[in-house]
Amino acid sequence: MAEMTMARFHEVIVVLYAVSLVFYFIDYLNNNKIAHRSAFWILSIVYLMQSGFLIARVIDTQRFPVLSLYEGIYFYAWLLISLSMILQAFSKVGFAVFFLNVIGFIFMTIYTFTPTKIEKSPVGESLISELLFIHITFAILSYAAFAMSFVFAILYLLVYKVLKKKKWTKQFGRLPSLQQSLSGMKASIYTGIPVLFISLVLGIQWATVALDEWTISDVKIIGSFLVIILYSLVLFLQRRGRLTANDFAWANVFAFLFVIINFFLGSRLSQFHFWI
Repeated sequence: MAEMTMARFHEVIVVLYAVSLVFYFIDYLNNNKIAHRSAFWILSIVYLMQSGFLIARVIDTQRFPVLSLYEGIYFYAWLLISLSMILQAFSKVGFAVFFLNVIGFIFMTIYTFTPTKIEKSPVGESLISELLFIHITFAILSYAAFAMSFVFAILYLLVYKVLKKKKWTKQFGRLPSLQQSLSGMKASIYTGIPVLFISLVLGIQWATVALDEWTISDVKIIGSFLVIILYSLVLFLQRRGRLTANDFAWANVFAFLFVIINFFLGSRLSQFHFWI
């Protein structure tokens, strides 16, 4: 029972950590104060939970828990989040904090779902199933975010066309403004990119734990990384002024079509995404 409780405890840490990363990503790309505060307080909760578990381990074992690879991974994850909290408190190096937490999240995920731990644990099968569930959930959430960017892109192009032709209809008043559509596209991409990245990290960890044979060159994995690169490139070009708002909307439309292709065709050609 205690082991199951600890398993749930670390799963909660991983989920909260992932949510904080999403908010940090939104903040550092869009300078959003609400996202920054949300990310900081969620990360603070994660830090307190990790620190509490570390202290409990020291009390229980009467030593500092770094004598095994398994314990070292946890300490490393805790150390990274400690450094990120210190940097955030005393300096303005936002991207350093973000990337430290990305690495810390990866190691915390490895610790929570490590094969060594699972093989020795009676709740291992449950952990593997839950890791797969979280991976799929985050993937679906990212697809939903990209779908929102697609919708806002269509709305932007529609409003732009109506304004250009100056042909008003009764429905025009219910459409968002060009600025609202543009903000919706950006916010959706800001959310979708980190969520899909987190899903990929969790999915690779699941494959390592659950599958005897798999390869990172799997069509679905490569396709998902290409989705991240594609949306990141679109976002980068827009922020650099290389894409007009109209071109940015069209880029979102074509990028989402690639998401759909990757979802269906990639799943058919994948070696192990047979449940989709």
